[in-house]
Amino acid sequence: MIHPPFLKPGSIIGITCPSSYIAPEKVTNCIDVLNRWGFMVKQGNTIGTNYHYFSGTDEERLSDLQVLLDDPEVDAILMGRGGYGMVRIIDDLDFTQFKKKPKWICGFSDITVLHNHIEQNFGIATLHSPMCGAFKTETENEAYLKTFYAAITGESIYYHTPHSQYNRKGESQATLTGGNLSLLAHIVGSPSEINTAGKILFIEDIEEYLYKMDRMLLTLKRAGKFDNLKGLVVGYMTNMLDTERPFGQTIEEIIWDKVKEYDYPICFNFQCGHEDINHTLTMGAMHTLKVTDNGGVLELKRVL
Repeated sequence: MIHPPFLKPGSIIGITCPSSYIAPEKVTNCIDVLNRWGFMVKQGNTIGTNYHYFSGTDEERLSDLQVLLDDPEVDAILMGRGGYGMVRIIDDLDFTQFKKKPKWICGFSDITVLHNHIEQNFGIATLHSPMCGAFKTETENEAYLKTFYAAITGESIYYHTPHSQYNRKGESQATLTGGNLSLLAHIVGSPSEINTAGKILFIEDIEEYLYKMDRMLLTLKRAGKFDNLKGLVVGYMTNMLDTERPFGQTIEEIIWDKVKEYDYPICFNFQCGHEDINHTLTMGAMHTLKVTDNGGVLELKRVL
């Protein structure tokens, strides 16, 4: 796995919105924080612009991301927000220059498509991280934003999560992969399809009906994505919805039902996803997962 160069003072972070609209003031607040951290910022053309549901037309969003991918001065690209839209442009992106000079791709949710496309096709690590709305003056010293800074500058990161009755004890060391469950299921059968064999899989999601979660998990299971894992890390399952006639299982029970036959470690309640505390994960990097009666530990050691 290739790790893009870590950032240092003076490094340039590009900001673009390849999916849904973001208010310009959220980007302004983010830039202020990044500047105080010692980074320079190059803004794309899709900040504060909109076209129906999106931050711009497919062509505008594609062009804006392409410019930053190709720019030799840019060391990382931070996405303004997720939403929907990446899958509409992913197949038209040209990664020729990006492969020659890899840079950190930062974001989550809809950006799961881009993370997995890059990992599977080019073997380059990316950051499943907060996006512009999380970077505010009142949050810049929060632990979860410090993990973004640690990840993008190459520091070791150690996470601990409390015990869950659905955890399965064990220890493994493997590459971390994954992201938003809806997107992982959506890209099955595409050039961006996730490869989970021998890896630790991370999943999270927001505001999905329980029966749809069951269906998406079954899609991954039928595609063999749970068969050869080294571990499973379950992040936030935020605001899960139920039908008028209840589905009959909690989200934890639904997930456990799909993986109970295996023997790898499982860690629930990891603080990553669509909630205020959203820790950064280095996708494509080696992690150690250890689950005991005291909870779960996920550790990323500095890559030199």
